Amino acid sequence: MKAVHTLLLLPGLDGTDVFFRPLMAHLPSSIRARVVSYPAEEANSYDKLLGLARAAAAEAGPCWVLGSSFGGPLAVLLAASEPELVQGLILSATFLRAPDATLARWRFLLLPPVVALVRTIRRIPIWMRPADDPLRVAKAEVWARVSARTLAARSRAVLSTDVRQIYREGRHPVLCATYDGDRVVPRACAEEILNGRRGARLVLLPGGHLSMHGDPLPLRDAVASFLAAGTGLDSAATFI
Repeated sequence: MKAVHTLLLLPGLDGTDVFFRPLMAHLPSSIRARVVSYPAEEANSYDKLLGLARAAAAEAGPCWVLGSSFGGPLAVLLAASEPELVQGLILSATFLRAPDATLARWRFLLLPPVVALVRTIRRIPIWMRPADDPLRVAKAEVWARVSARTLAARSRAVLSTDVRQIYREGRHPVLCATYDGDRVVPRACAEEILNGRRGARLVLLPGGHLSMHGDPLPLRDAVASFLAAGTGLDSAATFI
């Protein structure tokens, strides 16, 4: 009888299941996935969200944890606080500290009006896509569900986080997935994850930061192989 693995999914800044849906739809029956959604309007610091993640892990029982983008540091904190429940980490398109340290000095600009303006500007190329384009539909749902105030709070949390030491002290197996066209999280962040933990594996996948949504199969294959083998991967992934 094939073992069933429980996989907790920790989202990015959006804090929703929206960008995980294609991946979840293509997971094999041996993986039971659950998204830990973040509060829409409440405090969204990593410390606050850790309590939510720990409750989800306690309810799920022994589980693997996938942290995407903003969710990566939270996954590291969860593994450190629940070492018996967490069986391993998949860190996807993510970081252990702010992706660009120089941005920390501009933390004061991450206010709701500024984030709202940036979000409006970023909508322009999305709205040029066909009305039924999957990314356009997904982005529209996220923008309707998550306020600029919430995104600003989470962005400030990113600029002040640094879980490198906690990560180095961990003992769980780690798979780090990075995308060859990611313009949000630089490759150096993945290298830091690889070098910070003995035995960590790094896999290079095609696409950009949100390719988990547009083309979930490469990540699906890497995750499925990692969970099945513990620390091994098959030829569906390309190592760097």
